[in-house]
Amino acid sequence: MNRVLRNNKGIALFIALMLTLMLSIIGLGIIKSSNDEVSIAGNELNEMKCFYVAEAGLDKVTSLIQSQYDTNELPPTIAPAETTSIDGIALAYSTVPQASAQKTLTKGSLAGLKAFVRPYKIQSTAYDSSHNTSVVLEEWFEVASVPIFQFAVFYDNDLEIAPGAHMDVTGRVHSNGDLYVQSEAGTGIDFDSYITAYGSIYHGRKPGSGLSTATGDVNIKNIDGTYMSMRQGSGWLDAADSYWYDTAAARWGGRVQDNSFGQERLTLPLENPDDPHTLIDRYDDGSGTYNNSSMELDATLKIIDGVALYNVSGTTWIDVTSTLTTSGALLETTFYDKREEQNATVYDIDVAKLSTSGYFPSNGIVYTADDRTGFRATRLYNATDIGAPFTLASENPVYTKGNINTTDKQPMAIMCDAITVLSGNWSDAPAKAASADKTQRPATSTTINFSYITGNKNTGSSVYNGGLENLPRFLENWSTRTLTYRGSIVNMWLSEKTSGIWSGAYYNPPSRDWEFDTDLNDISNLPPGTPAVRAFIRWGWKQTNVGYTVATMNPET
Repeated sequence: MNRVLRNNKGIALFIALMLTLMLSIIGLGIIKSSNDEVSIAGNELNEMKCFYVAEAGLDKVTSLIQSQYDTNELPPTIAPAETTSIDGIALAYSTVPQASAQKTLTKGSLAGLKAFVRPYKIQSTAYDSSHNTSVVLEEWFEVASVPIFQFAVFYDNDLEIAPGAHMDVTGRVHSNGDLYVQSEAGTGIDFDSYITAYGSIYHGRKPGSGLSTATGDVNIKNIDGTYMSMRQGSGWLDAADSYWYDTAAARWGGRVQDNSFGQERLTLPLENPDDPHTLIDRYDDGSGTYNNSSMELDATLKIIDGVALYNVSGTTWIDVTSTLTTSGALLETTFYDKREEQNATVYDIDVAKLSTSGYFPSNGIVYTADDRTGFRATRLYNATDIGAPFTLASENPVYTKGNINTTDKQPMAIMCDAITVLSGNWSDAPAKAASADKTQRPATSTTINFSYITGNKNTGSSVYNGGLENLPRFLENWSTRTLTYRGSIVNMWLSEKTSGIWSGAYYNPPSRDWEFDTDLNDISNLPPGTPAVRAFIRWGWKQTNVGYTVATMNPET
């Protein structure tokens, strides 16, 4: 009996020792596992540090390239490359410019547009010598110049759309400010393409217009080709909605984007992108500072303060004022503008006679500017057949009279301070032009085919600027008459040469048969001197290496 008890004591001791051994092994395993986890976490932390340093290198290169274009309007003369360090981690980045090309963009809200593209391949390497860790990243970056007349509607400031009748907007719409849209009850407005804004997209009126919000439907075609309304329950889906990003993305599939989506500002490559009016300002205004962004520099026929000059070649110009005046291609006419409540003295250009005068601009670009006393402007008429691609750029307002570019249609554009469309029935007779009775100015249905860049006034202090629907100005009674328009509508500035505000007192609006001219989708059909907005696009990115060997830090390799 006593022997059995002694045996049991031995077994208990053995079991206790085994348990202690097992627990020790488990403990050692836990300690080793913890050490491994710490080591792995340390490696991941080192890799992450290198990754972010390498990514900072990519960001620095794209920033340098963008700054070079914004400052000098030219690509970098020396491709960005540098070896430096950030927080003890070595960084080397290099840039390889690729061949420029014309291509159709495939990324983002500009997808489908034609552009002149300069691609760059960027490589960035980060190396942490204290932990023998390196990360290599590559990025493909493009600087794209997109001809502006590929947009159906482009505004550099706030875009307001509030038609009183049904309106179809065909083609892309972009605003570098906020975008406000509404339609009257029972009418509606339909957008068939992308709507983008650097600011925010709202339903209703811009604050300060003094006008009420309307309840007509607003429909935008989604990525599948189906029109989807901005209505949401009893309200509207717009940037004021707390679920705007997610709901808009789901409803329209990326075809409606504003600053919530990271939509960038699209600017013209001017010396001062914040003052696009310099595009039409004269080159030399006498101040001693020259405007290198002026369309005057591109013109081969210019009419400045009453003198018409034709470019023979290079810097050689001849005075053709007498010849054009005698032939009737260029006259000076005065008529009353009821919106401005003053006489307009205009260069009256008979386009048909200009085209046969021998002094039609060799590159199709005419520039006019007149700062003499009074309200000065330019008017185009007798222009049903313009004969060749043609662009008029003017520092002053421009009027068109009658059908424009309807026979053997050519690429055509007008760039001016403000644009007014007169029907073929317009009369310069003072009694009619100045009459408070707008029925004294009956319009006839008119067709115009040209793209234009113009200006308007600000909405505010209970004054509406007329919106997109009244961006081309009217002075006649267009009731029951139709204005048929094909082209691209661009508003880039606040008008500087006009003071009259929009109202319905001096005209009745036309029925609007307006569409984007799809011929403009072919770059060869763009008007002479078409400006291009610039976009910076990251279209490819990859991580090519994560390792624990010494990295090559020469940015030239």
